[in-house]
Amino acid sequence: MKTILAILLGSSLALHCVRAEDPAPIELKNKSSFNMDASGRNPFWPIGWKPVARVQTTEHTGPDILPSAFVVSSITMGQGPHYAIINGKVMEEGQQFGLQLGNQTYQLTVKAIEDGRVILARRDQEIIVQLRRK
Repeated sequence: MKTILAILLGSSLALHCVRAEDPAPIELKNKSSFNMDASGRNPFWPIGWKPVARVQTTEHTGPDILPSAFVVSSITMGQGPHYAIINGKVMEEGQQFGLQLGNQTYQLTVKAIEDGRVILARRDQEIIVQLRRK
């Protein structure tokens, strides 16, 4: 026990003597900086990767979607939000969803739910789907 205490005391004195010397100040050789180059390449992109330019078209692309692509089986009306069951899924006004026809997926929005019909919107096209009554 005494030997362990003596070793700890000796090592702490040795460390104190080493710390007593003033270390030389650290001088930076190169300061790092970041300048965006002319190409506008994001530094977090992988090396050699270039973004694909996407062209925004204002034209109506793809064929018009027919109302027969949808089945409105139920509509709830009343105070608060309106809901409709479209193609077996519960939708509310303003909700966006995808419709897959073949290998193409079209994005649609439920524009309005009215008594007996649902109005869907796809870009500049409005699709009015009547409630199917049995």
